[in-house]
Amino acid sequence: MFRKCRNNYLLGLTIFACGIISGSMIQLASVAEAQSGERVFELRTYTTYPGRLDALHARFTNHTIGLFERHGMTNIGYFVPQDAPLAENTLIYVLSHDSREAGKASWAAFIADPEWQAAYQASISDGPIVDKIENVYMDATDYSMIN
Repeated sequence: MFRKCRNNYLLGLTIFACGIISGSMIQLASVAEAQSGERVFELRTYTTYPGRLDALHARFTNHTIGLFERHGMTNIGYFVPQDAPLAENTLIYVLSHDSREAGKASWAAFIADPEWQAAYQASISDGPIVDKIENVYMDATDYSMIN
């Protein structure tokens, strides 16, 4: 029962995040320049182990975001839920790729990058950070403000 409620909550949160992205994030110049009708979006939700969300934030801030860009991924937005229990262990973000295939190639290059591997190993020296990763590839609708 809890898992079903949590999944419904995550779905609602995901829809809300997409609404925020399509409404306000579109105004950012970097996002507007990256727009094209052919690109695909990737929604990712990371659930951390208890007490490890700050370590995940540090890894993204200091390493991951720049490495994503280096490997052809466009950072659209990063979000944390406001309400417990998800506020304590959840990071939600959206990337865009030229295509789903380009996204998969970018991920492969990112994972193989020695700088990422070193950052990853250093970040888990106090224990693992991420318990679960969920991802969804999405197409913007023709009425979306972020296509």
